[in-house]
Amino acid sequence: MSLKQEPGREQWASRLGFILAAMGSAVGLGNIWRFSYVAGENGGAAFIIVYLTMIILIGLPIVMSEFTIGRKAQSDAVGAFEKLSPGGERLAAGEPWKAAGIMGVAAAFMILSFYGVIAGWIIYYFFNYLTGNLWSVPADGYGAFFGGFITNPVQPLIWQLLFMVLTIGIVFIGVKKGIERSNKILMPLLGVLLIVLSIYGLTLGGAKEGLAFLFSPDWSALADPTIYLAALGQAFFSLSLGMGALITYGSYLSNKEKLPGAAASVAGLDTLFAIIAGIMIFPAVFAFGIEPASGPGLVFVVMPDVFDSFSMGGIFGLLFFFLLAAAALTSAVSLLEVAVAYFMRKFQWSRKKAAIIVGTLIFALGVPSSLGQGTLSHINIIGGRDILDSIDFIASNIFLPLGGLIIALFMGWGWKKADALRDSDFGTSKLGTIWLFLLRYVVPIAILLVFISSVTEF
Repeated sequence: MSLKQEPGREQWASRLGFILAAMGSAVGLGNIWRFSYVAGENGGAAFIIVYLTMIILIGLPIVMSEFTIGRKAQSDAVGAFEKLSPGGERLAAGEPWKAAGIMGVAAAFMILSFYGVIAGWIIYYFFNYLTGNLWSVPADGYGAFFGGFITNPVQPLIWQLLFMVLTIGIVFIGVKKGIERSNKILMPLLGVLLIVLSIYGLTLGGAKEGLAFLFSPDWSALADPTIYLAALGQAFFSLSLGMGALITYGSYLSNKEKLPGAAASVAGLDTLFAIIAGIMIFPAVFAFGIEPASGPGLVFVVMPDVFDSFSMGGIFGLLFFFLLAAAALTSAVSLLEVAVAYFMRKFQWSRKKAAIIVGTLIFALGVPSSLGQGTLSHINIIGGRDILDSIDFIASNIFLPLGGLIIALFMGWGWKKADALRDSDFGTSKLGTIWLFLLRYVVPIAILLVFISSVTEF
C-alpha cells in the first residue's frame, strides 16, 4: 500500500541521478578531509578494519532503512516518521519515533554549520591556486600559511559565506535541475581525479610506509576503546547516516526503482572513495616526514607540499581543490536539503524562501566555529575541544548514532516483517532476513555500546 505523495513533490529524473546524488551526499569531506586525519589519529590499518566492519554491519543496514522509510513516506525526515508512526496495519504506534527525524534536522544544521567553514578554507585554497599564489611554497611554508588564514577573524568568514551562497543556489533551483544535474557532472570528475592522484601518490618515496600504515594493522590498537567510537562516528558522518539526508533523497525516488542495489552502490563506492583518498594522502605523509596524526590540517598542509614536488604541480593543486570543493558542495547540498524539505512542509514555505532563510541561519550558526580557530580559540566546550570540534563531536558521536539507533529500531521492530521486506524490495530473500536480524539485534547493541563510551567524554 502506497502513501499519498505530498502535493508538488519533486522526483529524480533517473536512477543514475538518484545514485549519484546519494553518493554526492555520502562522498565529500568525510571521505578525504575527515577520513584521512581520523584514520591517522587512530592507528591506520586497525582503524580501517573496524571502520569496514561498522560499514557492513551497521552502515549498510541503516542506509537501506533510510531509503525505505523515505520512499515509503514520500516526505521529509520528520514528516516521514509522522506519516509512518501512527498505529495501523503496518506500524507500531508512537510519536517518539519522529525524534530520529528531529535529531536528523538538528544534526544537518550543526554539521553544515562547521562543514561550511572547512569548505570555505578549501575554496580559499582553490582561489590561491587559480591565481598562482600557491604554485610555489609560501615564505613561511604551507603550515604557517594555513594557520595564518584560519586564525584570521574575517577572511575565513568571507569564503564560508561564498560556499553557503553556492549551496543555497543549488537547493534553490530544485531537485532535478539543481541537485541531480550538479551531481551528474561533479561526482565522475571527482572519482577520476582521486584515482589519478592516488596513482601518483604510489610513486612517491613514502609509498611503502604509507601502504603499510593503511593495510598492515597494529592489532594492539584494537585495545583502545576510542577506536570504535571514532570508526562509528566516521561511518555515520561519511555515509550521511542519521541526519535525514538519505530519507529525504529516498523520498524523491519512485517505487519502480530497486533499493538494495542502490544502497550497496552508495555504501560500497563511498567506502572505496575513502580508501583511495588514504592511498593518495598517506604515501605523501610518509614521503615528507609528516606525522600521520597531524589532525584536520592534513589535506591543507600535506597535499600542497606534494603538488609542489613535481612539475605542473600547480595544475594538480588547482584541480584537487576544485574537486574537493565540489565534493564538499554535493554533501552540503544534501544537508541543506534535509532542513529545507522540513521547513517547506512544516511552514508551507516555497523552496526558494526556505533555501534562503535556512541557509542564512546555518551560515550564522557556523560563525563561532570559524572564529574558534582564532579569536575564540580560548573557548573549549567538550573534553578540551574547540567550538568546531565540539559541534562535530555532538553531531557525529551523539545525534547521528542516536538517530541511527531509532531508525534501526523503527525499521526492525516498528514494521511488520512482511511489510519491511516488501517495502525494501528484499522480498523473501535471505538477504532481507539477515538485514532485519542486523537491525533488530546487532545494530542497536553496537550503537549503544559505542554511545555509552562516548558520553563519558563530556
